[in-house]
This record gives sequence, C-alpha cells and structure tokens, in this order.
Amino acid sequence: MIESRLYGSLVTMKTLQDLLSDTIIISGQEKLTQTITKITSSSKQIDNNSLFIAEKGIRHDGHQFISEAINKKAAAIVLENDSIVVSKYTGVIAKVPSTRKFICELASRFYNYPSSKLFCVGVTGTNGKTSTTYIIEWLLNQNQISTGVIGTINHHLKDKMWETTHTTPDPISLQERLNEFVNEGAKALAIEVSSHAIDQFRVNELQFDVAIFTNLTRDHLDYHITMENYFASKNKLFSDLLPQSKKQRKAAFLNGDDPWVQKVEVPVKISKYFFGQNPKHDLYFEILSMEFGFTKFKLISPWGTEIFKSPLVGLHNVYNVVGAIGACLFKGIKITTIKKNLESFTGIPGRLQLVLNTSAQKQKFIFIDYAHTPDALENVLKSLVKLKTKSHLNSKIITVFGCGGDRDKGKRPLMAAIAETYSDHVIVTSDNPRTEEPIKIIEEIEIGFKDKNYDSIENRKLAIQHALKISNINDVVLIAGKGHETYQIIGKEKFYFNDYELAWELYNE
Repeated sequence: MIESRLYGSLVTMKTLQDLLSDTIIISGQEKLTQTITKITSSSKQIDNNSLFIAEKGIRHDGHQFISEAINKKAAAIVLENDSIVVSKYTGVIAKVPSTRKFICELASRFYNYPSSKLFCVGVTGTNGKTSTTYIIEWLLNQNQISTGVIGTINHHLKDKMWETTHTTPDPISLQERLNEFVNEGAKALAIEVSSHAIDQFRVNELQFDVAIFTNLTRDHLDYHITMENYFASKNKLFSDLLPQSKKQRKAAFLNGDDPWVQKVEVPVKISKYFFGQNPKHDLYFEILSMEFGFTKFKLISPWGTEIFKSPLVGLHNVYNVVGAIGACLFKGIKITTIKKNLESFTGIPGRLQLVLNTSAQKQKFIFIDYAHTPDALENVLKSLVKLKTKSHLNSKIITVFGCGGDRDKGKRPLMAAIAETYSDHVIVTSDNPRTEEPIKIIEEIEIGFKDKNYDSIENRKLAIQHALKISNINDVVLIAGKGHETYQIIGKEKFYFNDYELAWELYNE
C-alpha cells in the first residue's frame, strides 16, 4: 500500500494485483499492475482509478449497475455473475463466490488491515452498547491509550468527530474510518456491533481482542422475525468472528444474569468471563448505594476487589460499567487505576442525561434517555423508581415517550404497559414516525394501557412542554426514545429536533 497526502487528505493507493490476488481473473490480466485510489460499491462514486464491486445485498444487487461502472471507465469490476458484462469493457474483471463477503476482505486489504494495529473491543447486545463503548473509551484514554469510537451517536477520536447513519457502518466505510483512526494516532477501538452488521458480514474482517455481550431483549424483529434468529446473529460474534481474529489473546465478557447471553457459544481457546450479581460469576458486583448523582458498588474479579463510585445512574448502567471494566482489566490496566478514572467519567449523551438548571429553587429531575425498546424503558424506569424511593421524595414520575414508525409494531403496546406500571403519569407522543401516520402509531401504543392515566399529544414539543408544566418540585420527568438524536424523521424528511435542548430551554426559562 502507498499512502500520500493530496491537498491535506490522506490518499490510499494499491495495485489491482495486490487487491485481487485470490480471485478468478476473467479478463484484463495485463492491467493488474494498475494503481487505484478508490474501492466502492456505489456506481455514483466511480472514476477511472476506481475498483467497483457489485455487492449483492438484501434489497439491492450491484450487478444492476455494472453498465454504469463500464461507462464511467472503472479500472476494475468484481462480480459474482460475469454473464452480464459487455464485451467492449477493457478493464479488469474479477469473479468471486460472494461479493458481499469479499467486500470485507477487499476493504481491509485496501486499507492495510487497520484493526490489526488496534486493541479492538466489540460490544453487542440490545441495550447498553453505546454506554459501554463510551466508558471503555474514557478508561483507556485516561491511561494514554488513544481510543476511537464507532457507534450509534457518531464516530469520534479525541476531538475529531464524524457523523454516522448506522450503528455499524458498511465494510468500506468501516475500514476507511479505522485507517483514519490509525493515522490519527489511535491505539484502540471501541465499536458497537449490531446484529444487522453481523448478519450482513460488515465486521467479518475486524481483528477483535475482546467481545462484550450486554443483554438480549426484544428489538429488530421486523428484520430477524424471531428472538432465536436475533440471538443467533449476535452469537456469531463469539462463535465465529472472535475465534477467527488473528489476535493472540482474546476474551469474551458476558452478562451472566441474562438468560439469552448464558447460551452464547465461546470456543475453549478464548478466555470467557461472566459478569453480574450472581456470586458465582467471574466478575461479581454488589450494589452498595444509589442516588440521583452516583452509584457505589463492590466488584470482585480475577484481577482484584474494589469499591467503585460511578457517576452513572441505574442498575443497568452498573452492568455496562462492569463490562467495560472487564475489557480494560484484560488490557492490563490495574483495578485501582480504573477505580480512580471512573469517578471522573463525564457521562454519555442521551443516556439518562440529567438536564441541568440554573436555579436551585425549582429543582426537578429531568432525564433524557434513548430507551426505545420495552426492556430499555423498563430498566430506566425501574432505576428511577428505586432512586426516588431511596431518596424519600414525595414526588411523581412523569414519562414522555413514543415509538418509531416503520419498525417493530409489536413493542408499542408493551412499552405502554411498562410506562404505566412504573410512572405516575404518562404522555404518549410522536417519535420518528417516518412514513406511518403518527396518530396511528399512538393508537397502537394506547392499546397497552389498562387505565386512562395518560395523555396523548402528537406534537413532541408540546408533549415535553406539558410534562414540565404539570411537574412539581422534586418530580422526575423522563423524556425517552430519542436520546442523543437531534432530528425527527417525518415522512422521508429529517427536521431538527433536540430533546435535551428543548427541555433545557423550558426548564430554565
């Protein structure tokens, strides 16, 4: 690989011979010495120094765009079906059994296997992925191990940030980003690994050191159909992807209190650690105290025993913290150092994020959280109920939530029942309705209510205004579903909308 700087940007160049050495060359053998500067599965990005791979996906087949690649004079085309290539094409044609699988190897090869140069931690699970990666990032950075993060909120390394549209990006974008991380001085990676990414081979070429499984509850059944399929996809991170990593020392950290996670298959050559509240677990924690500002817990582990003070709220966050601690202990950071570093952690955007106010005279506890699944909402509300009880506050819990459109409809009444069970009052509103009618989504949510102690306010801004208006001093207001997101998707358009920003303005007016 050759890398050079062009107008301040790093440009990667490789010969076709380097990239296509293990493919069947159909034509253009004499041009394999040509250097290319781009690999792409999008015909819109092609130039005469590009390699186009006709990725065959679930919804789209890149073979349909081969004629466009030819017209744009792509240097090479990688495909599965060579019968549709016109004879006039003079570039290199390479054939592979599966373009979808080969694109991962191709991207990793093009960017010179960047994950092999990083301590790679993959975090999967229904909930807690983002929080766990942010905690890992903090703990490693505090020990001079510069860590890049790839996940739901964004991609970032130190002060540099890239926006994202998927929890786990496509293989080419992923390897390109890792290459940027390496060139920016990163020594580690904390990445959210979604079930979609595993199922679609996006992370097949990541060289993992550690994999963490946070939990598994209902989500994405519009894609996976059954919980068994959903679990099987997650399980591949441990049964297939972690074992095939070329790293010498590898470990799996599993939430042993989750029935699904207990079923995970980990080969015997990989170190396996269960964590949770069962004294039999390898990393066993015991809650000592919980307040609105911090949680204290005792952790007993193979690396020692310590009492930790975490600035994060709720039992579910203790699981996230312990999983992250496990990865850092495996990296070689001392447990006493981690204890010290954790106390100064600054938190995660949109994850039980407390809305600050400028007046101590009107203290309320307003939280923004990304909870958009039944389990996530239940975990958050249970935590808030416990904190309110232990604080001996005579106050209400008011929950504002909605459900996204064009997604799993089965969870809508389930979330209503949960919100009703753990709240004193519920306000149902719009989330990201997408192409569904917002009022129809709300009606499907309302089926889950047993009582009538709720309001339905379709306009999310008005719903949040109403929640703050009816709340009193010491009340808890949970605004759930969007968390860090700064938009609403209505129809096929995105409109700016920020739960935290709106709540802060209303709270401090």
